[in-house]
Amino acid sequence: MTTTPWWRGAVVYQVYPRSLMDANNDGIGDIPGIISKLDYIASLGVDAIWVSPFFKSPMKDFGYDISDYRDIDPIFGTLADFDELIAKAHARGIKIIIDQVLSHTSDQHAWFSESRESRDNPKADWYVWADPLPDGTPPNNWLAIFGGSAWEWEPRRCQYYLHNFLKSQPDLNYHCPQVREQILQEVEFWLQRGVDGLRLDAIIFCFHDKLLRSNPAKPEAERRGRGFREDNPYAFQRHVYDCDRPENLEFLESLRTLMDRYPGTVTLGEIASEDSLKTMAEYTAGNSRLHMAYSFELLVDTLSGTYIRETVETLEKNLLEGWPCWAIGNHDVVRFMSRWGGKDQSPQLAKTLNALLFSLRGSVCSYQGEELGLIEAQIQQHELQDPYGITFWPRFKGRDGCRTPMPWNHTETYAGFSQVKTWLPVPSAHKEQAVSLQDNDPSSILNAYRQFMHWRKDQPALRLGDIAFVADADNYLVFKRHYGNDTLLCAFNFSAQENTVTLDTTYQLQAVVGHGCATTSGLYERLTIPAHGTVIARVM
Repeated sequence: MTTTPWWRGAVVYQVYPRSLMDANNDGIGDIPGIISKLDYIASLGVDAIWVSPFFKSPMKDFGYDISDYRDIDPIFGTLADFDELIAKAHARGIKIIIDQVLSHTSDQHAWFSESRESRDNPKADWYVWADPLPDGTPPNNWLAIFGGSAWEWEPRRCQYYLHNFLKSQPDLNYHCPQVREQILQEVEFWLQRGVDGLRLDAIIFCFHDKLLRSNPAKPEAERRGRGFREDNPYAFQRHVYDCDRPENLEFLESLRTLMDRYPGTVTLGEIASEDSLKTMAEYTAGNSRLHMAYSFELLVDTLSGTYIRETVETLEKNLLEGWPCWAIGNHDVVRFMSRWGGKDQSPQLAKTLNALLFSLRGSVCSYQGEELGLIEAQIQQHELQDPYGITFWPRFKGRDGCRTPMPWNHTETYAGFSQVKTWLPVPSAHKEQAVSLQDNDPSSILNAYRQFMHWRKDQPALRLGDIAFVADADNYLVFKRHYGNDTLLCAFNFSAQENTVTLDTTYQLQAVVGHGCATTSGLYERLTIPAHGTVIARVM
């Protein structure tokens, strides 16, 4: 008999360390703060924690610009703190997944400091350098996601260097064998410390086209690539030469070989390519690349049952060997209750959207605060921290609104996150959704989350089963999950009115008590789903 890997069907709770809990009262969250909240996280019933970057960094992009892959930034704590986090999480049965930002470093990394000095030093080829065109302009038309050209002039070498994000985030040159070897060593440093997995940020950006060919233009009607705003010039191109190159697959195989030396560890790739679903299938194929991947396909602005069905079915058709992971929110997008919740921000809808996420086939990433139904914080221009928002204000206000501190206690000035002014403000609306208010309320979003999660652990059909869709419309979705001899019918109503849905056949159902199910046992050709409600019933 084979043992199912722990990460298949797991729920991974994403922690943004700046904003979970401030243990030393400097206004910024830290690793000791995470440790102090492990009992709370364990109470949610999740399987693992994904910790966003905590490495040494100048924080131009809040940790996604690493200056030392093997050290903790002092604002977050020490290596000893991290070792304590692993030990105490493992003692509670919780795995630890860390972000690895492998495609680029900070311009303050020692490697880049050496590389930029000359064209003949030992690390001269560790980053992507290119001569200007005869008129002095950049070598091609590649653009940076955060605005402007992806090329920055370096007077020491009289060359341009590539940066797909901020100019302070130069891209590593993965065509250089020494870079690939060194990066695997950086990864292994954390595997040796006992981490259980890696979330691979921007993993499609490791390789670039060696010939530096310019990207083709994208027609205006198609400028809506997942994760990229249509008012950002980055969306004006088809990104076929600056990322997602074929050579990347060989590197992923070498990374997988390393991971296989540490049994039980997992890789989770972030995918935001021209065809993310196709790339997810490629990057997880053959049981020799990534273990699983997730994309921005469900991080869209509009909630639609039909869209969710089309997205999942497309991936199921292509993902023959790999394993999917789904998210409806994270640290890069507007919180799902503000995107999908409408004007009334119904607590019942928050419960249903969490239940929907936990019922899809695959693993799940659940972002801190989603268990409370938090809405997007409104950040004023003078309060902005995110360089993305600062560049594109006022059309785009950046990502700060989903990164504000967790509200622990509604009676405290800074919601129990800190005793001093916080790095981002705590909205008054978040205090009204604080853990202290929801913790002992049996009908709260938080306790619905906990109840569903603990029930889900004993439902192999939800954790591991197949998925087959039954009915859909913009305002509802119905599907079956099947594993072994067990089949569950899962129905979700996104509208503020009761919905009666015609099923694809007659079902004999047995209600699953305690999960919003309005049915009783019996035969059903039509199913009534309460307003903003969830129905889960066992098919007999």
